[in-house]
Amino acid sequence: MKSSEEQSRRAKLVYGPGTPESAISRAAGFFGFWLVLTGADAADLAAGSIAAVAATWASLRLMPAQQWSLRPVKLAGLVLHFLRQSIAAGTDVALRALDPRLPLRPGFVVYQARLPPGTKRDAFCAIMSLLPGTLPCGPAEDNGLTIHCLDVTQPVAEQLAAEEALCVQTLGGSQRNG
Repeated sequence: MKSSEEQSRRAKLVYGPGTPESAISRAAGFFGFWLVLTGADAADLAAGSIAAVAATWASLRLMPAQQWSLRPVKLAGLVLHFLRQSIAAGTDVALRALDPRLPLRPGFVVYQARLPPGTKRDAFCAIMSLLPGTLPCGPAEDNGLTIHCLDVTQPVAEQLAAEEALCVQTLGGSQRNG
């Protein structure tokens, strides 16, 4: 009988730069991208295979050594949440841009990220940059991120903290305590 910790560890998909699963999934992704670019022409399959192997090798060398515990159900929830947020935020941005009565107070906010610098934090910043109204601009003091937002009077830091918590739940790992 296996312990619940061991079963839970097996239930998660673990991808890291040194694992065969990571190499296979990256190679498949690169080859799939090649097929999309070339229209899946049979004459280009050999070149696509070579390109996918080269891209996989470079990717494995450049990607920081970090394990990801991807939770597929949480990922689906994050995608749905992201779509809802994008529609709501996009509508808000459009209304603010088209209606002069609605406030538009652009500026910068410093968000104290709890994720340590690295791949997961970069993924969080990429997700954040796709949501209308916020754009990470660079680092700030004390592990902070400088965020450009359309209305500095909104609770931007609280919203970003909730988004960061969702990313941590989806990608695995833990946030720093302070």
